[in-house]
Amino acid sequence: MTTPASTRRRSLVLLAGGLCAATAGGILAPAAARAGDSRRERDHERARAALERGEALPLADILARVRSDLGGEVVGVDFEQDDGRWIYEFKVVGPAGRLAKVHVDAATARVLRREAE
Repeated sequence: MTTPASTRRRSLVLLAGGLCAATAGGILAPAAARAGDSRRERDHERARAALERGEALPLADILARVRSDLGGEVVGVDFEQDDGRWIYEFKVVGPAGRLAKVHVDAATARVLRREAE
């Protein structure tokens, strides 16, 4: 049986996937697509360097530790530094179809805060 919440969640996930596909396919402005690609590359390079210096755990390890605490399905990840510590920012679609950002300490895998979108 399909509930309104599961329908909303599925719609949001499909919308997010469509936006990603549109960006990758060049439907959106090419400059916007390039900006997204360069941001992902910078995040990847910063994460790799932080991992090599022992300042962060690999993303796979973080996800294995916190997946049950995230409260939904991960649809995006950013890697940023805040007050001298590295943070994984997960964009999560919850069971009710609502988007949230969950900030996780990259060195300890501790959930720091959750923000509703």
